[in-house]
Amino acid sequence: MTMLARRTLLGLLVALPLAAAAPGSVRVRMVTDLGPIVIELYPDKAPVTVANFLAYADQHLLDGGAFYRTVSPKNDNNPATISVIQGGLNRDDSPLPAIPHETTKVTGILHTDGVISMARGEPGSAGSEFFICIGDNPALDFGGARNKDGQGFAAFGKVVEGMDVVRAIHDAPTVSKADDPYMKGQIIEKPVKIQKLSRN
Repeated sequence: MTMLARRTLLGLLVALPLAAAAPGSVRVRMVTDLGPIVIELYPDKAPVTVANFLAYADQHLLDGGAFYRTVSPKNDNNPATISVIQGGLNRDDSPLPAIPHETTKVTGILHTDGVISMARGEPGSAGSEFFICIGDNPALDFGGARNKDGQGFAAFGKVVEGMDVVRAIHDAPTVSKADDPYMKGQIIEKPVKIQKLSRN
């Protein structure tokens, strides 16, 4: 390879983004006390859920929230075990209205490693609380055993940078007690603050 060819190739490589966004996707950056997490959202697949999360980002409603729960097979109180970290405002009400439930059967976004999804009670009750998967969690998909209703959870994006931060949160020390017995052993002793959530 000639020197000119090498320079041309080097120039092309420098011009390329390190991790190009998928067509039709939107990226958000979540700055936490343990470092940043960049998440790619898929509005073409989960338009309602993505619009909700972007509204929280654009209005800075999650700034000051936290990751406050970590679940793994060692502390899960549900026989259909999962590995996730949960974040949000950690309150029963949400600043914005609850959204319709977009199942994984409809979106095709399964709960694999790094996928972000909405926490919920009944289908259609999701608002400000969300979780990020560590490893594959098929119990959270449509038809999965995590919830008796079988509707699964609404996945809507995936972490593209900062999985080391996600894993550090997942490994954070927890307290043994919880107001809700279902969450016993899962509440993070020192919740990891979300300093800012914005479009990347």
